[in-house]
Amino acid sequence: MKSIIHAVGSGLLISLLSLPAAAHTAQQPPHQLYNEGDLKLESGETIKDFSISYVTHGKLNETKSNAILMVTALGGNHHRIDFMIGPGKALDPDKYFIICTDAIGNGLSTSPSNSKAQPRMSFPKYLIRDMVESQYRLLKEKFGIDHVVAVIGPSMGGMQALQWGVSHPDYMDALVAMVPLAKTPAWSVAVVEATRKAIMNDPAWNGGNYDTPPEKGVRLWRDILNLLSARTPDMYSAQFQNGMDALPWMEQQETAAMKAFDANDYIYQTFAYERHDVGTTPGFNGDTAKALASIKAKTLIMTGTKDLLNPEFEPKEAGKNIVGVKMMTISPGTVTGHASAGGFMPADVEFLNREAAAFLDSVGSAKSK
Repeated sequence: MKSIIHAVGSGLLISLLSLPAAAHTAQQPPHQLYNEGDLKLESGETIKDFSISYVTHGKLNETKSNAILMVTALGGNHHRIDFMIGPGKALDPDKYFIICTDAIGNGLSTSPSNSKAQPRMSFPKYLIRDMVESQYRLLKEKFGIDHVVAVIGPSMGGMQALQWGVSHPDYMDALVAMVPLAKTPAWSVAVVEATRKAIMNDPAWNGGNYDTPPEKGVRLWRDILNLLSARTPDMYSAQFQNGMDALPWMEQQETAAMKAFDANDYIYQTFAYERHDVGTTPGFNGDTAKALASIKAKTLIMTGTKDLLNPEFEPKEAGKNIVGVKMMTISPGTVTGHASAGGFMPADVEFLNREAAAFLDSVGSAKSK
C-alpha cells in the first residue's frame, strides 16, 4: 500500500470520475468539436444542435485501419485515461490513431450547462446507448472510419465500451472495459441517487436554476461519490494513521471540486448511468445475457478489488456470457477498488498499460494470421 500513500500524499486528487482536467497545454492536441445537427435519442426526443467534443492522438493511416476509440467516465473528459496514451504506453500514438471523446452531458459535448436551445433541466434525458450513437456518428461522418481496432474506457466508459460491442458488434476487433457495468445493479443506483439528493436537496440548487454552484450539495456529493464509493477502507488505512486526519483532507478535496463541476451536467449523466442495461438494446427484449452473448469482439474486462461504485460481482457475472472474454483483476493483491482505474496509483497504471498493450497486441496478431 506504499504506492497509495505516495500518490495521495503528493497532492494528487483522487477524482477518478468527475472533475474535468485543466485547460490544454501547448504540448497537448487541440480540443475539437464536430456538429452533428439534431441528435435523435432512443426515447424519441432530440438534443438540438448537438456537438460532440474530442481530441485525437497520432495519425490515421491511409487505410483507416489503426483507429482506437476512447470513451470517458461519469463526469470525466477526454483526458480521463491520458496515463495510458503516449509512446511506449498501451495506446501508442506512433502505432494507433486514438480518438478520445467526451460523453453527452460532460460540459464539453452538448450538455445542460452549455445548450442554448435546451438549457439546464429542460435538457432531454438520454441513455448510454445515445452516447454510443453520438460517437458512432463522429467516426462515420467526420472521419469516414468503418472499423476500429478497439473501444476502450473506464467506469461509465467501460459501460459504453460493452454497449458498443452489443450495438455495433462488427465495428471493432476488441473491447477493453475497465471497472465497467453491463447492467447497473441496485447498489450503484443507490449510490448515484444519494449523490443526486445531496445536490438537489441543497436549496441553492434552486431546481437547477443556480448562478453559483450549490456548495453544500456539491461538497456532500464529493464525499459520497469520490471519497467513499470510489475509494476503499484499505486506502484510508494506508493513508491516515490517525483517522481524524482524514477530515481536513476531505475538506481540501471538496474545495477542489468547486472549481470545475456543474451540478446539472452530473445529474443528467447519472440518469443515464442508473438506467443502463445492455439487455434493453432494441432486439434483445431485456435479456442482458443474450445481449452480451452477441458481442463478437475480443473482450478484456478488468475489475477492481472491493469496488464500491461498480461492484466487481456484476462485470464478473456479465463476462460469463461473452464468448472468449478475458477477465482480469487490476493489480492483484492490492485493494484500490474503483480507484484502480483512476490513473493515480503507480502499480495500477503500470498494470493497466502492460495488460491492455499485451491484449491489443494479441488481437492484432490473431487478426493477421
